[in-house]
Amino acid sequence: MTTSNYKGRSERLSLLQVMFCRLRTHQWCFIIFNIMLFHALLFGGDLLEEYFLHSLPVTYTDMKILKIREMARKLDMDPLKTNMSKSYIISSSEVCSDQEVFLLVIVCSSSENSTRRNLIRRTWGNVTGIRGYTVLVLFALGKTASEAIQLDISEESLKHGDIIEGNFLDSFENQTLKTVMSMEWTVTFCSTARFILKTNEEMFVNIPSLAEYLLSLRTHLEDIYMGKVIHHDMPDRDPQSQSFVSLSQYQEEYYPDYCSGTAFVISQDVARKIYIVAKETPVLVPPDVFVGICAKNAGIIPIQSSRFSGKKHIRYNRCCYKFIFTSSEMKDELFKEWREISDGKDYVKNIQNCLFIQDLHPANQTGKKPTKKQKTNYFCTISCRHERPPKVASVIVIN
Repeated sequence: MTTSNYKGRSERLSLLQVMFCRLRTHQWCFIIFNIMLFHALLFGGDLLEEYFLHSLPVTYTDMKILKIREMARKLDMDPLKTNMSKSYIISSSEVCSDQEVFLLVIVCSSSENSTRRNLIRRTWGNVTGIRGYTVLVLFALGKTASEAIQLDISEESLKHGDIIEGNFLDSFENQTLKTVMSMEWTVTFCSTARFILKTNEEMFVNIPSLAEYLLSLRTHLEDIYMGKVIHHDMPDRDPQSQSFVSLSQYQEEYYPDYCSGTAFVISQDVARKIYIVAKETPVLVPPDVFVGICAKNAGIIPIQSSRFSGKKHIRYNRCCYKFIFTSSEMKDELFKEWREISDGKDYVKNIQNCLFIQDLHPANQTGKKPTKKQKTNYFCTISCRHERPPKVASVIVIN
């Protein structure tokens, strides 16, 4: 009798184990499907935008375009360096002289915002190289009307050696001049830089991710003008608006396609072409539009990449922030998250080490049917190949 009870209990246990294995199999299939779907939705936009949202190709039969490209190829700024350096309040003209820079990052910053510049220096701007290739981060400023602030900027420049200060008032109206100055400085004092990233001080920039992408490029290393492409944007015709553009300043109904000024990457040859065209282009439009107009006149097509956020802020997620290039509206407190990413290099080595697993809602655990709101309220557990316990974070959806 005892033996019979034991056999029955053993059979029931075996049956439960089989059912449990089947359940686990179904769960893992569901998890893997969700992982693939999540990555397809998050990262598939690049392929779609690259092949379907790309601007129409430009044929380089226009003699004016060909002349601009030839002038850019032959451009030699060495004889002008001495005189050009005198046109800046702070030129930092020697910072590139003794090194070959792979990625030059120019951050457009307001004169009085030294706090944000220091935050950038301590966080994402504290990258000097990737796989042996030099990365250089500099700040572009206009001059200030305050003698006290100017003294602080001079001391800041002596301490860090990363300030470029132009001889124009730092104001909203002169932001296009700041962009032009950045191009001029690049082709004059850092002509060895292979790629240039122009960005703003409120942005988060994932320099390692961007540099790795640029290092992966094997062909078509010229005419690179890449970022969040803006299509069919219209000039602001409201006279009360700060960014008002009159018909006399720009007559067309639409701007040409251009990359959002929050962050875009150009190759050295593009910087040269923009510099040449900029001399003949009125500085009467927003800075990112100005670059787009110059690019069009030089026969350069903007390249779309959804890894640039444009003006959108992407909610923090450790694995996602390992993949994206930029995120906008970066608040001071969120720089703490960068330290988490930077300090956790052994914890999260790359995006492939992260498993995105759907977290069961409490309603599912109790056997109750989840509501429609609960079904749409997804969470993911970021589980990495490490001994540390996983954390729960919100799923990021990039619109």
